Amino acid sequence: MSKVGERERLKAQREPHWQRLRAGCFLGFRPSKRGGKGTWIARAYDEDAGKYRLKALGDFGTLPGNEMFAAAKKEAERLADLVETGGEVRAKMETVADACREYAKTRPEAGHRFRRYVYADAIAKVKLDKLRRRHVKEWRERLEAQPALVSRRKEGEAIHRKRAASTVNRDMAVLRAALAKVLSPGAPNSEAAWQEALKAVPNANGRRTLYLDRNQRRKLLAKTDGEAAPFVRALCLLPLRPGALAGLTAGDFDKRTAELTIGKDKTGKPRRIQLPAEAANLLAAQAKNKLPGAPLFMRANGKAWDKETWKHPIAAAVAAAKLPGEATAYTLRHSTITDLVSAGLPLLTIAQISGTSAEMIERHYGHLASDAAVKALGELAL
Repeated sequence: MSKVGERERLKAQREPHWQRLRAGCFLGFRPSKRGGKGTWIARAYDEDAGKYRLKALGDFGTLPGNEMFAAAKKEAERLADLVETGGEVRAKMETVADACREYAKTRPEAGHRFRRYVYADAIAKVKLDKLRRRHVKEWRERLEAQPALVSRRKEGEAIHRKRAASTVNRDMAVLRAALAKVLSPGAPNSEAAWQEALKAVPNANGRRTLYLDRNQRRKLLAKTDGEAAPFVRALCLLPLRPGALAGLTAGDFDKRTAELTIGKDKTGKPRRIQLPAEAANLLAAQAKNKLPGAPLFMRANGKAWDKETWKHPIAAAVAAAKLPGEATAYTLRHSTITDLVSAGLPLLTIAQISGTSAEMIERHYGHLASDAAVKALGELAL
């Protein structure tokens, strides 16, 4: 629609011809049936309301034909900015780092990845309007070249391995999402096609295979030191990401209703779940005599747990309990989800509780549901 000739060839119809400018932001053009200049319409998605907001922009009749698209595009993006920020004017974004910081405001997990792989990299200073495929391709190459740390030992030489393709996909996904919020995809096979350099490695999402049964988890808890025991016990009772559990505050747990609000998670959207008695009693004990803003699971120094502090006591407990050495905090999440699937709980319910998509649960745990179905069908035998 940016070219006058192509706009003039568009069919006159009630529904505007739409062009996507970025995620949730569209510019529409409705040709005139009477030979006029046609009218422009902006459409922006309101996540809070769950629907699109429309705004008629007029015909920009005072401008030359070759300037109308740029003017209409600017107005459409302005509407999207207002809708996406709840009516507040969004801070001006000029660089890749600016786009990432804006995206990470409601997505803590994305912020962690940006701090590790974007903000200190050369790509952070690239102007958004100057971003090209080569910039993103070079960033990806640097990311893939970074080895992953696998040693959890406090002493001795660190052990590294080649970064897994699935890890690269996860690290790229947040940058791709952040840029898609402010940039429209470039023309395919051109330097403007920044998005092409961030295509995911196909078939890279292998499922976690290490599973600790209930007896092994009891052994782990028995060997966990007193400071970390409540946090590790919660990981064994709830299918939450360790980071989400560590981010909970005393005010997130409602003792009266045994409900837990999980706000700081990968999805960025708060959710509320009902807890069974054992988990509720554990959280009630942790919340006792704490201010609402205090960490629900608190270390001896009064601070919340994080990846750098929980991995050492868990690694020590794994070794003391003589469990597989590759067991981590995420192994406990995988194990609890596995048990829920094996117990026959609907996959959608498990996805809602654990804070992931039903698609991901189906992809990584669907085989367990199939096994349960075969068993149930077998019991129908006469």
